Amino acid sequence: MSTPRLTILDDPDIRKALEQAWHDSQPGIVGGHEEGGFILRDATGTLSVVRWQTGAQDTIIVPPHPNCKIGGNDILATFHTHPNTADEYLQEPSETDRRAMRDDPDLKGRFYEGEFVISQETIYLIAPNGQVSEAGRTREILGDG
Repeated sequence: MSTPRLTILDDPDIRKALEQAWHDSQPGIVGGHEEGGFILRDATGTLSVVRWQTGAQDTIIVPPHPNCKIGGNDILATFHTHPNTADEYLQEPSETDRRAMRDDPDLKGRFYEGEFVISQETIYLIAPNGQVSEAGRTREILGDG
């Protein structure tokens, strides 16, 4: 039996949405901005993505998400990009990313897996407790796009 995280990343529509968010964030040494969103599951089990408002160079605002739901649908995961590849930017989740995840009471739902952070080389997963693991290599999960 696979874990919920693998189910999420195995879904081709979710992978396509994450790949689109990565491209929309204009990754590179200059000019990138963060993109993010919610990965939802409705009552029929269908997965979907709701994107957040475009972020800045190295920040993004998470919209309200009371009780780990959006429009009555369970939030299974959240995601945001780290598109800035210059040396002064972290590709891995920052302490601020980890703390925001750990300290958000509305991201503690029964089905919530954590937040995917998409960087050029690696997709990371921040668990609800703030611990970080590698979900896999970005190109292997999203493709060469």
